[in-house]
Amino acid sequence: MYKIIGADKKEYGPVSAELLREWIQQGRVGAQTLVQAEGQTDWRPVIAFPEFAEALAAKSPASPPPFASTGVAPEILERDYDLDIGGCISRGGSLLQNNLGLLIGATLIYLGIEIAFSLLGAIPLIGAIFSLLNLFVAAPLMGGLFYVTLQAIRRQPATAGDVFEGFRRAFVQLVLGYIVSTILTGLCLIPAIIVGLVTLLPSLTHHQEPSLSAILTTGAVGLVCLVPLIFLTVNWMFTLPLIMDKRMDFWPAMQTSWKMVRKHWWQLFGLILLVGLINFAGVLLCCVGLIFAMPLGFAAMMYAYETIFSATPSQTA
Repeated sequence: MYKIIGADKKEYGPVSAELLREWIQQGRVGAQTLVQAEGQTDWRPVIAFPEFAEALAAKSPASPPPFASTGVAPEILERDYDLDIGGCISRGGSLLQNNLGLLIGATLIYLGIEIAFSLLGAIPLIGAIFSLLNLFVAAPLMGGLFYVTLQAIRRQPATAGDVFEGFRRAFVQLVLGYIVSTILTGLCLIPAIIVGLVTLLPSLTHHQEPSLSAILTTGAVGLVCLVPLIFLTVNWMFTLPLIMDKRMDFWPAMQTSWKMVRKHWWQLFGLILLVGLINFAGVLLCCVGLIFAMPLGFAAMMYAYETIFSATPSQTA
């Protein structure tokens, strides 16, 4: 039996050698994770234990594994799951409390970069260039936030700077997953855009107030278009985490997210809605609350991810 020191500097265990090897394969225990064997008093990195050398070698942490068409075990894809929305929020709050500096630090880096791109995007003439560049920055940064949050959940070493990990591990696939899903969901708005051009544009070009019927018609079509947009957004909500965590290509990641979310779509929609309300409340608090609300939302989402995709969800703290 063994005890380990987690990323939060707390002691966990005892656990069996078999379970510890499983955690190594899952990435929950790294080569430098401190371990104490039963009957001993000293703490040593797991790499110092010969019995775990084979598991560490199989993990091959020196270079990220190649992308795969599927990184989720078939038995996980076939099983059902029970998602506790309140539990995800509650555990997310506990994770934030225990890793305050890590999660808020990563969030501040993300928000700082995105705010900078927004301000640069407002510059006349050249602003469009920065808006386009942000398509290649936002997705890796979000992937990095997912990575940092999962590392904290799994009690693995992480720093706020790991928010840039998406650029190293999965830059191309994250960008493709983000752009393709955004384009496909955006296509849902085409009918509303067409109706708006037909009903509102003539009045606007003649500097006239649009008629009430034109406004209501455009609004009604827009609301109808939101239904498939929301449906697709929820179905693909785990695309970036799957790319980042499971090393999947973007399209299989989109398909895998779709398959698992569809099993309990309304529960995942409820979670997204609740996280959105939490973020909105953070914005209302002079935007300062968003610094706490955003990492809480990411943590809740990643606890849902662990419930659905982890091989041993019951062991996730």
